[in-house]
Amino acid sequence: MLKATNTVILIFVILFFFTGVGKGIDAIELNQLIENAKVMDGKTVIVKGEAIGEVLERGNDAWVNINDGTNAMGIWLKLENTKKIMYFGDYKHKGDRVKVIGVFNRACVEHGGDMDIHCSTIEIIEKGYLIKEKIAFLKIIIGIILVSVTLIVADFYLKIMRKPTSGSILK
Repeated sequence: MLKATNTVILIFVILFFFTGVGKGIDAIELNQLIENAKVMDGKTVIVKGEAIGEVLERGNDAWVNINDGTNAMGIWLKLENTKKIMYFGDYKHKGDRVKVIGVFNRACVEHGGDMDIHCSTIEIIEKGYLIKEKIAFLKIIIGIILVSVTLIVADFYLKIMRKPTSGSILK
């Protein structure tokens, strides 16, 4: 009896830790979603990614684009849900990472046949931030040298152009 109990416990431990049963439903990568669009069409999905660009308001609804590193996709959601997002990724910002639960549409009839996700739930999983740009000191020095050389060459060129030619007919 003890041997059978130990075997059952071992099977549950293996199933729990190695098959993902204990982890619940995990997010799908956008690239996998796109590659399997026909199979995933109309299904509820969970995706995670960085909010990028800006909110595109459409009445009481809005578009938010997310990028998970494999691809980017438009998320259709209620305008009030966009207020949760503080930072959108661009050149100067790292956008908020969001977790979106919604229905995937391979060719959304409502939005002209575009591929999108109609969001039912959005959650901020990591706050974005301002990216501080650092300019290397060497680049500053090279820039100053190049500007100086340009000014010297321009001055030299202007002096040559102003000098009257000796064989001029008009005197």
